[in-house]
Amino acid sequence: MSQPGPLDGPMPPVGVIGGVGPLATAYFLQRVVQLTAAERDQDHVDLLVLNHATIPDRTDFVLGRSTADPGPVLADDARRLERFGVSFVVMPCNTAHYFTQQVLDAISVPFVSIVEVTVAAVRRRAPGSTRVGLLATAGTVASRVYDDAFAAHGIEVLTPDDADQAEVNRVIYDQVKAGHRADADALRGVAARLVERGADVVVLGCTELSVAAVDHGMLDEDPFCDSMDELVRATILRSGHQVR
Repeated sequence: MSQPGPLDGPMPPVGVIGGVGPLATAYFLQRVVQLTAAERDQDHVDLLVLNHATIPDRTDFVLGRSTADPGPVLADDARRLERFGVSFVVMPCNTAHYFTQQVLDAISVPFVSIVEVTVAAVRRRAPGSTRVGLLATAGTVASRVYDDAFAAHGIEVLTPDDADQAEVNRVIYDQVKAGHRADADALRGVAARLVERGADVVVLGCTELSVAAVDHGMLDEDPFCDSMDELVRATILRSGHQVR
């Protein structure tokens, strides 16, 4: 069987490891289209999307609730995209970034991290900040991917208490992932309590929360900084296009 080759176009497409989760991937693609400065079809970003919804659950593995390791699957997906000739790879899922090193080890093309672009955005928005809040899956919180990235710049990450984390989990799993409308006011309440504890900015560090942010007009609300929105902008710029 012949191997896939590069797609035709002015530059190689962007590779997207998707399906984690499926609705968040769909919103990511929609936002790339909406935010690209384009007047015709040919002005948009070429994307090659692997919507791999059956990748094992990231949070269950991180928390030790499952032995099904998503890391090798994500790495193999990255290799498949590279074989198609992508220019770089993105992964619109924060919890999956716990497995970033396995993805990096699998490919030679660049990998644009949702965590790194979000940390950079927070630092631009709130220079001198020493505390940020984080709304994310329990897996992302436990993985400390944001704690480590922010700590490199002397910034402390504040996370919700157990009751508020349960509210965040409810929005992610029982609402957005289940195809139901998100309780945006619950998220606003959790964020407000993080601000009371000293957070200058509250990161929406789960792309299911990004879905809620889009649906409820929260992208431009204080104190939120949405990780998917930042990855969308970085993807557009890295691919040689302009943000609308």
